[in-house]
Amino acid sequence: MLTLYHAPRSRSSRIIRLIDELGIMDKIDINIVTIPRQDGSGGRDPKNPHPEGKVPLLVHDGVDIWETPAIILYLTDLFPNAGFAPSVGDPKRGAYLSWLAYYGDVVEPVLICQAAELEHPYLSATFRNMSAVANRLSRALSQSPFLLSEAFTAADLLLSSPFTWFPEATPDVPAIRDWVNRCEAQPSAERLIAFESKALAG
Repeated sequence: MLTLYHAPRSRSSRIIRLIDELGIMDKIDINIVTIPRQDGSGGRDPKNPHPEGKVPLLVHDGVDIWETPAIILYLTDLFPNAGFAPSVGDPKRGAYLSWLAYYGDVVEPVLICQAAELEHPYLSATFRNMSAVANRLSRALSQSPFLLSEAFTAADLLLSSPFTWFPEATPDVPAIRDWVNRCEAQPSAERLIAFESKALAG
């Protein structure tokens, strides 16, 4: 049994979109929970078993999987026939795993530091900066319209997600802006909006 603990319009929204792309909405029980929000609204939900009260949390037959990149890897490996990520043995597998790790290890810390207006040599040396992130994305997108190939994959879903939430954070680079627009033009983006609106309406 698969269960996802989800709060609408949060970091777990991209897991809802992943589930849609994998075509497994009927295979996962989605539990809507509350979380503390930056504006002071919401709060920790006693129904959410995540040890920090966060989302997303995926539970598979009693085993917890947390952190978005781990959940993305877990689900795309569990449902490889959806073709939404390179399988083991695919030459693009290494790049796929690297992009998932790069998001958590570099992209999100850089975005948070930028939003908080934090600068320090330790931060830039460890996590790089937005200029370095933009250069890495631009190099990949100079080879194909999406990060791994001609097709939209789970890597694109994850890496483009912060720029859809916070368009002002998107690097002013045409290749990156066009890529974000291509990602958001996928039908799953519109279906996610409908799903979230229904969940918020109760």
